[in-house]
Order: sequence, then C-alpha cells, then structure tokens
Amino acid sequence: MATLDFSDRVVIVTGAGRGIGRAHALLLASRGASVVVGDLGARIDGGGVDGDDPAAEVVAEITAAGGKAVACTGDVSTEEGARALVDTAVSFFGGLTSVVNNAGIVRTAPFAEVPDEEYQRHLDVHYFGALRVIRAAWPHLLQATAPRIVNTISQAMLGNPGMSHYGGSKGALFGLTRNLALEGLEAGIKVNAIAPGAGTRMAEAAAGTLSPEVMEYMRTALLPEHVAPVVAYLLHPTCEVTGEVFNVAGGIVNRLALVNTVGIHDPGLTVETVADRFDTIMAITPEAIPQVVAPAQLPAS
Repeated sequence: MATLDFSDRVVIVTGAGRGIGRAHALLLASRGASVVVGDLGARIDGGGVDGDDPAAEVVAEITAAGGKAVACTGDVSTEEGARALVDTAVSFFGGLTSVVNNAGIVRTAPFAEVPDEEYQRHLDVHYFGALRVIRAAWPHLLQATAPRIVNTISQAMLGNPGMSHYGGSKGALFGLTRNLALEGLEAGIKVNAIAPGAGTRMAEAAAGTLSPEVMEYMRTALLPEHVAPVVAYLLHPTCEVTGEVFNVAGGIVNRLALVNTVGIHDPGLTVETVADRFDTIMAITPEAIPQVVAPAQLPAS
C-alpha cells in the first residue's frame, strides 16, 4: 500500500502538549501535515495551569525534525480559546482541514462526593470544549477538501468506578459525535471518535480505580504512539467512515458498535410477557442490526 501523505492537511490537535495528543501531533507532522499544537498547560484535574509551556516544546520537536507546527495556548473550555485555535490555523497555514479533540482532564471520586462544579468542569473541557472548537472550525471545514474530525471519548462512558463525572462527559461527546456525523454528511465532513488506552498522566490520575497490575501494563505496553496511527488514518481523505468509534490500545484496534437486537414484537405487551421473553430481548444474534451513520440517511432532496 502507498504511504499515506498529509502534506496538504492543516490539523488542530487539542491537548497536544503531552501524552496521546503529543503523539498525534508528532505523527501527523512527520507525514507532512501542518499542525496547530493546542495546549493550555493545564493541571490534570483542570484546577489551574502548571506554569510550563508543553505546546511550545512539541512545536520545537516538530520544527527541529523539519515539520510545520505552531503552538496555541487557547483554553478549549472558553469560546475565546476555541476561536483562538481556529484563528491560529487560518492565519499561519491559510485554512483548516481537520480537528482532533483530545484535550481532557480527570479526577476520580465516588459519585456521592462529586459536586456539581466537578461535573461542569469535566463537561466544559470534554464536551463543550470539543463542541466550541468544532463550532469555530465548522465554516472552514465546509470549505475544505475532505474535512475530518476525530473526538476522544472513553470506555469510561460505559461504566468505570469513580468516574461518573468523567464518563458522563465522554458519553455526551459520543452523542455529539454521532449527531455531527449526520450534520456533516452532505458537506462530506466525516466525524468519528476513538476510545484510547495508554499509560499517560490521565491514566496515572485514575490509578486508584485500577489494579497495580493493570497500571503497570498500561505504563509499559500501552503507549501513546500506539494510538496515533488510528487517528491519522481517520483524518486522511481516503478514510470514508463517519459516526464510528474505535477502541485503540497497545496495537489493538476494534470497532465499538451499537446494535439493536431482534427482540420481540407483541402488540398485547404485558409486564409478564417482558419477564418471560427477556432473554430474547437481550440476545445478540447474527441478525442484530448495527446502528450506522450512512449516506442513505441523507434527507431526500
């Protein structure tokens, strides 16, 4: 297969100063993309900034290797910060073709101990942060050739101890991903998501919810560099899927699919019928129907 080239692509990567985002930025730039390295330098729990400049450090890595990149410290949790990322792409590189929403925060705590403010902070970064960047980018993506968006969700949206606030915000982003995939069909904007696993600062922050053995495995075998190739492919013009989610960790890649089971149909449905036939309702058989965002769902003209 021919090497996939990104030399005509302008990509915003948020949270690109460290971990998985840094791996995305380095790989894309090494393949020719012009990259806006977005990173505020925020603390892992979102409570302020650390005082360093990780975005500038990644840009220095990229340019030293002959790539094209510019740093932006815009805060995705604000309208101004989201616009700054997009304005940086347009002013430095003349346009925008792709967005990778990777910025994230995490703090684990039991459900009963999480205040409203914690939920809002996670929503502001994971959900509204992605929404604001996409909304600022959308007019430019409508004018771009083969525009692409990749959001970063998490298996935590399906349930993880101490992560109701984190997993809930990632679930909201999953819903946004599916709906934007529909919104973007006519314009050719492909919108997908990944649920990554890697030994990063965020994984370390969630260590209390995982066994020591799992954490050691993540640190040694699940590297950010294992995640970046999937994101890069989803950004490439030759990738035509939309509305999909891919689990990515340690070289393993699989599709997270939603299915409707065959279930039952009984116009005279009673509580007892549901109880008696619950195994049939639950059964995932070969006839189960995957829920996809496909061109056939475009409204008739």
